[in-house]
This record gives sequence, C-alpha cells and structure tokens, in this order.
Amino acid sequence: MRKKIVAGNWKMNTSLSEGVRLIDEIKTIINQQSIKPNCEIIVGVPFTHIYAISQNLKETSIFVSAQNCSEHEKGAYTGEVSASMIKSVGASFCILGHSERRQYHAETDEIIGKKIELALKNNLTPIFCCGETLEIRENNTYFKLVNSQIENALFNLSDEEFSKIIIAYEPVWAIGTGLTASPQQAQEMHYNIRELVGSKYGNNIAHNLSILYGGSCKPSNAKELFSNPDVDGGLIGGASLKANDFVEIIKSM
Repeated sequence: MRKKIVAGNWKMNTSLSEGVRLIDEIKTIINQQSIKPNCEIIVGVPFTHIYAISQNLKETSIFVSAQNCSEHEKGAYTGEVSASMIKSVGASFCILGHSERRQYHAETDEIIGKKIELALKNNLTPIFCCGETLEIRENNTYFKLVNSQIENALFNLSDEEFSKIIIAYEPVWAIGTGLTASPQQAQEMHYNIRELVGSKYGNNIAHNLSILYGGSCKPSNAKELFSNPDVDGGLIGGASLKANDFVEIIKSM
C-alpha cells in the first residue's frame, strides 16, 4: 500500500536557530494536540541544518530531506555537496529536479537523472519533481512535457530502484503566485503520471508509487486536494515555514 506523505520544502529560508525553533514548534503542536498523523512527515531543510535537525528529530517519526545534491560522486567541485555527504549527516530523503533548480541552475533531465542514481546509491529516497510552466499549460502540451521529464530522468532505473522513488507534481504556474491547480487538474495529472509509470513498470509499482502535489498547497485547500484518489500528499513550500499551517496540512491527510 502506498504511503501518504506531507513534505515541507523550506527552500533558502531560516537560519539554523530559526530552523530548530520551527521544528520545536511543530513538535510542540503535535504533542499538545495529541495528533496521530495519518501520513509520513518530512522536512526539506537547507544543507546547513541537516545534522542539527536530524539530531533534534531522533526520537520522533519526522524525517529530514536535503533539497538537492551534486550529480558528481566526489572530487574537485567547489561548493557542491554530494549524496554521500548528505546521508552521513542524517538525511533520509533528497528533493531533486525542483522547478527552481531547473530554472535558475539550468538543470536538465540528464543531470537530474545522474543525481537520482547517486541518491539511490547512497540510500537516500529521491523526491523527484516534475511540472509545467504557464506557457506549457496554456498551449495544452503539459502531459507531453511532464511525461518526457519522467521518462528522461527515471525510466533507466530498474524495477527495484524505481520502487524507491517519490514523485512530486509541481505546476510551476502555481508556485509562489497564489494560484493553485484545481483538485480536478491535480487529479488529472497525477492519474496521468500513474498510468505512464504503469506502462513502463507495471501496475503493482504504479499503484504503490506515492505522488505528491506541489503547488501552493495550504490549510484552506489541502483536504480537498488530498481527497483525490491519486494525490498521496503534498510537497509544501511557504506553508511549511509556519508551524501551525504545516500541522494543519498534516491533519488534513
């Protein structure tokens, strides 16, 4: 049975002390309200926070994710952080292929594919992001684009490797714009992704694949989005930086 997941993506926000304080607030609210989450909880924190926050969360069921890793295993790549380094400081997951990495750092499907392979090699679970811009949405080629992103970056994986992947669909036109894909639009794309995966890896792997929605999910729309049969949770941006909002989204699952 596939996992329900709520994953926060803090992006380039919070100092270390602010990040630890945010985690403490989330834990306090969960404990005070005696919340028994119906989902796996992940926080995607900056590299500088991974060790401290993973230590802070040791006695909890909340997992830590990195937001990126290098496509290189090791070597003379100043400023880069490898998958093995990330694993060594306590991360269990790694967000890869995010639209902001594609846009601002010119990451191609080929580069993202290399990162996926290194994450898996180092026992990190990749959260692979895919999604279309407003222009692609408006010219009705969004299925074609998302399918190509998945095929190019993931379809060289073995059945065993692919079964460890989480996919996050992020309509780029709905990130930080205040726009949100309707529940129907989200379900339509998630269903398309599951069908595509099934055509390559079979229905069992497709059925067990967790597909998250990653476009301006907040407490006011989370429950409606998560009620769709192929929406297995969310990759949460801005709302994950507010403890009460993040917990309310967790409660919506």
